[in-house]
Amino acid sequence: MELTAPEPIHVECKRLSGVLSLIGDKWTVMIVLTLTEQPRRFNEIKRIIGGISQQMLSRTLRALERDGMVSRTVHSTVPPQVEYALTDLGYSLAGPIRELGYWAGAHIAKIEDNRSAFDEAKGVA
Repeated sequence: MELTAPEPIHVECKRLSGVLSLIGDKWTVMIVLTLTEQPRRFNEIKRIIGGISQQMLSRTLRALERDGMVSRTVHSTVPPQVEYALTDLGYSLAGPIRELGYWAGAHIAKIEDNRSAFDEAKGVA
């Protein structure tokens, strides 16, 4: 068996940046959290999240599907119904997203205080 050296850090950063951009996007976070409860149809996701455009929801769902985090099932009804669900990979992302949400909730007051103090010190209104 031949051992290979790990990729240089700049190569790994470049490879990871696209994935990190997707999972760090606020709409991705909202969609993943919405789908952890149960599979949902497009308009149901849009209604639950609120504030997301149809185009952005469609684009984000497509990216999540492409990366294998969301599955898309078309039901043969009239009109056809499309349902989105998290895959195993998507569920594995939901845990860290929830933890990040808990962290944000636990620290939001301190962060807001820091922002106010910074803005006041810099004369930002």
